[in-house]
Amino acid sequence: MKTVIFAALAAAAVSAPAFAQDAAPFTGPRAGVTLGYDKIGGEDGFAYGVSTGYDLAVAPRITFGPEVSFNDSTVEEGGVDVSRDLAASVRLGYVVTPRVLAFGKVGYADTRFEFAGTNVNYEGVRFGGGLEFAVTGNTYISAEYQRTEYEDDLGGRDAGVVGIGFRF
Repeated sequence: MKTVIFAALAAAAVSAPAFAQDAAPFTGPRAGVTLGYDKIGGEDGFAYGVSTGYDLAVAPRITFGPEVSFNDSTVEEGGVDVSRDLAASVRLGYVVTPRVLAFGKVGYADTRFEFAGTNVNYEGVRFGGGLEFAVTGNTYISAEYQRTEYEDDLGGRDAGVVGIGFRF
């Protein structure tokens, strides 16, 4: 029994670095800024924000990890200002080439809408996907589509953002 356990541990120790090599440079902590197009309820605007996350190699060429973001928007519709947006998601990625990661994500979003001196927060489900390109071992650029479906039949939000970020 000890031999089987030792063999399993040895195999795991040898294969874990191989996972990391296949998924490099798309593993570890990261932080970045985003900007792009935002559309809510037929009104267009500009979205901008920051995000941070941590990606783990879970299999050769596959990454998985949490992501949080804080965003704002210039969208204003009928006196309603779409304000800050907080989101927490999980992201699943596939290393297409050593420098390109394709990913999908799903999570929770909380957006503040301001009107007539009152703030109302709406919660929703955010999902999307995109591509990340490793410019260097620590720097990346990304392009992403995000869709948020809000509660209370409020409708949805579409955003197309590009970003630049750094891995640590």
